[in-house]
Amino acid sequence: MLSPEIIKKIKKVHIRSARMVNTMMAGQYRSVFRGSGIEFEEVREYSPGDDVKSIDWKVSARMGRPYIKLYREERELVVMLLVDMSGSEGFGTTENLKKETAAEIASILAFNAIRNNDKVGAILFTDRVEKYIPPKKGSAHVWRVIKELFAFEPEHKGTDIGEAVAFLGRVSRKRTISFLMSDFLSPEPSATYIRRMKSISGKHELIAVMLSDPGEFHLPDAGILTVRDFETGQQFVLDASDESTRHSYHKNKTMDYAHVLQSLKNADMDCIEVHTDGSVVDALHRYFRIREKRKR
Repeated sequence: MLSPEIIKKIKKVHIRSARMVNTMMAGQYRSVFRGSGIEFEEVREYSPGDDVKSIDWKVSARMGRPYIKLYREERELVVMLLVDMSGSEGFGTTENLKKETAAEIASILAFNAIRNNDKVGAILFTDRVEKYIPPKKGSAHVWRVIKELFAFEPEHKGTDIGEAVAFLGRVSRKRTISFLMSDFLSPEPSATYIRRMKSISGKHELIAVMLSDPGEFHLPDAGILTVRDFETGQQFVLDASDESTRHSYHKNKTMDYAHVLQSLKNADMDCIEVHTDGSVVDALHRYFRIREKRKR
């Protein structure tokens, strides 16, 4: 059974996501994500200006005059949502936790997909794949995906991005547009999991969505603090009243974040930065605009 609080959050995101898709994002999604190929539609008589490469010579010979083949884009896409459900996603110092921000992003992407008659699936992972929702169409299916994102309780706390990506490769034979939502806080070196992400990008378009919370980068000036790792449970004692300690903490966290971003860039992988204190819609809008410019 879902708690009243969870139901309230699901309904709020459901309504807000549907509204955004029907107004602000109308057409953007379809414009930037193209179909996976083309398929034959019909043959018609050649007209001046048509591409001679499209002439169907067999039909032309049979009919005694030139005919061309017409094709149409195979529009249907498969959108996969790979969502990090590890312990660190339960962190948040603003209105939303990181996992709630991820759920809102996933909801907007899912509604965009369904609105364009695409299929949506999800892979919820920690240090292993905890739940796989095969891609399907329809609003009822999207509602199920959203409920799982908010209500699913993972069995593990760790993070293994490489395993989630490998699982995508095993279960998705058809090309997908996949969004990997994570804070990328992993014991695995970034070079290792990014290499695995890169290796699968030949078949699937994999887009990173990097989640962060402002509280991750700063220690409060609050004396002696016991800091606990959400995933390993390991505890650290820090003197947060010491300015040099706070400065060092901020520097290290900022460098780690920048390193992951640069590593993704070096691997030619798209990355959408989303902060828990920012607008999810604005972040997606910016990314869609960048993709549109690249197409020109």
